[in-house]
Amino acid sequence: MIHPFANNKTSLAVYSLVWLIIALIQFLVLNYFLEIDFISALLDSVLFNMIMLLFGLTLWYPTKFIDIEERSSLTIFTNHGIGAVVTSGIWIALSYLVLSKLIIDNDYSVFLKSSLVWRFLIGLLFYIIIVSIYYLIIYYNNFREKLKIESELNSLVKEAELRSLKYQINPHFIFNSLNSISALTISDPEKAREMTINLSTFLRGTLSKNENQKTRLSEELKNVKLYLEIEKVRFEGKFELYEELTEECLNLEVPNMLLQPLFENAIKHGVYESLDLVTIKIACKKESEYLRISVTNNFDKDAAPRKGEGIGLKNIENRLKLIYNRDNLLRVNKTENSFAVDIFIPTGG
Repeated sequence: MIHPFANNKTSLAVYSLVWLIIALIQFLVLNYFLEIDFISALLDSVLFNMIMLLFGLTLWYPTKFIDIEERSSLTIFTNHGIGAVVTSGIWIALSYLVLSKLIIDNDYSVFLKSSLVWRFLIGLLFYIIIVSIYYLIIYYNNFREKLKIESELNSLVKEAELRSLKYQINPHFIFNSLNSISALTISDPEKAREMTINLSTFLRGTLSKNENQKTRLSEELKNVKLYLEIEKVRFEGKFELYEELTEECLNLEVPNMLLQPLFENAIKHGVYESLDLVTIKIACKKESEYLRISVTNNFDKDAAPRKGEGIGLKNIENRLKLIYNRDNLLRVNKTENSFAVDIFIPTGG
């Protein structure tokens, strides 16, 4: 850790200003209250405080060396006790030696000798104050560094969780698609081949974007339509997509691979179970500080419901919570013959 004033001119200026103020106070006390002549009082206050200013800068290094977190209280007290005595002693001796040569005045010489004891005690006080300030600076810098490291670790953990959640989507989808292809290999080999090609195209596109946590809604919809093209090979004529989207919504960013699980659910619990045409509707609009995305599909209320583990919706809910730090961004509404999911993406205004 370098000296706190090395790259901080403002702190150095403030430190110097403090000693200038102390020197001015000392001059006023010597000249006006103790009636020391002007020159002697000026030289006394400037010299004593200039030397202590320089000593104060060097005290950073022993303070940094005597770590209060690693050393015992006795060691700290002993080391700084010796340091305070030595520093104050050298300060007094050096200042006295120079002033006795510069000022040849019997009255001032008598005063200077008689004041050495209380000056020594003031030197001890200065040492304690300077070292205490340096320890506060060290503590503050360490605290900031710990917060930075903690923040970086939290970000790494969060990123890992997000990647884990996102990577759950593709295997889940692939298993469903492979089951569909398997079912078609005997009944309709040509459709199975077409579906395999579409699946390859879809995976190539999604894997190339897997590192991105967010993408524009327009790009996300391209992925969704690729997925629907795969399912249309098997369910052609059984469902249609209806869009209510504004240009403003299409240009806003959403988490990557966010919508696909919703359309998987619509296919699995709507199209699979229904003999009639299923309408899958996606709508988007700005609501206050949110982008509201709604995916709705109808289903056959008389059909036996397909059981699922709820991986898709839980995945979306967890990702939204991790990315936006809120747990109220997903809303599900199921009626007698329709299923709707609303996602709220914070836009900041």
